[in-house]
Amino acid sequence: MKIHEYQAKQLLAKYGLPVPQGRVCTTPEEVAQAYTALGTTVQVVKAQIHAGGRGKGGGVLLVKSLEEAKEAAKKILGMTLITHQTGPEGQLVRKVWIEQGSAIDREFYLGIAIDREQQCPVMMASSEGGMEIEEVAENHPEKILKAPINAEGKLSDADAKRLAEGIGIPAALVPQAMAYFHGLAKVFCAEDCSIAEINPLVTTKDGKVLALDAKVNFDDNALFRHPETLGWLDEHEEDPKELEAKKYGLSYISLDGSIGCMVNGAGLAMSTMDVIQLYGGTPANFLDVGGGATVENVTAAFRIILSDPKVEGVLINIFGGIMKCDVIASGVIEAVKQIQLTVPLVVRLEGTNVEKGREMLAKSGLPILPATDLDDAAQKICAAVQGA
Repeated sequence: MKIHEYQAKQLLAKYGLPVPQGRVCTTPEEVAQAYTALGTTVQVVKAQIHAGGRGKGGGVLLVKSLEEAKEAAKKILGMTLITHQTGPEGQLVRKVWIEQGSAIDREFYLGIAIDREQQCPVMMASSEGGMEIEEVAENHPEKILKAPINAEGKLSDADAKRLAEGIGIPAALVPQAMAYFHGLAKVFCAEDCSIAEINPLVTTKDGKVLALDAKVNFDDNALFRHPETLGWLDEHEEDPKELEAKKYGLSYISLDGSIGCMVNGAGLAMSTMDVIQLYGGTPANFLDVGGGATVENVTAAFRIILSDPKVEGVLINIFGGIMKCDVIASGVIEAVKQIQLTVPLVVRLEGTNVEKGREMLAKSGLPILPATDLDDAAQKICAAVQGA
């Protein structure tokens, strides 16, 4: 789950980490009131969407007067902001964050993510603040310093000092930076984050360490421990299909291809998408119905897949263990009856009650192409979509 910059900064502040003072606004009039209340001449008006690169797209404006603040708000609010992360369709801006300007001296990068090889959270720090960390990793990997966070959610003092000194934090501010590093580690682990990123982390000319921008994502699987976090969900920023899938306990992610996929099990779903690409197709989604889905869940999954206008064909690949093949067959039959099917549908079933499931599909009288294995299924759906 993603949240906005202003929410991430509120979270940092909750843990005692310094951030610029600011307010979230939805109208130019609110921005004008906030500018007056914040009390500094130089302030920044920032679009609030779940995407990076906002400044390059015109979504971050520096203002030096009340009139400039209002004009900036009028430009940003209601605009469709296009960045390298939104795609060409862009994202509508409904909120802005206006904050006090900072007398920046130097910019740094600070972030935490899960390192699958080390099997623990790892803090990354770099002197290249303000740049995309992927670009730094590709062109200057030596400028990214790393340190593990232990099982108790703590960064060692030695590692904190090494990172601070290694990226060039001024000696007088190293203790502040170390405290920031420790605090971010605490936020990451206590809040069950999947990503916590400050880019840039800045030192100021008046001797402060501040988060000038912040990005925090949460592990969806741990949200049951943080019901208050769900209050930060902005449905305007989410894919409606993904929100619908969550209601039924389905794991769904939209992709850019043309073949809709319904599979049970994340590993089998990934393999299915790989084999589709092997035979020249492109998956339109990742959808895992899980091991205990009901007819209702399968029907919902089918409806969600077909709601994507990019879908030109559907492949259902089920290995029945806990999830029985006849249950899947019932869901497929029910969904096809409810929804006018206008694209090819290939179904491959294997496992528990497979013969019963195949028989149900065969006797349904519906336009369903059966497949014997994954290769057969992928070849048939790719050929159908390509018009062969």
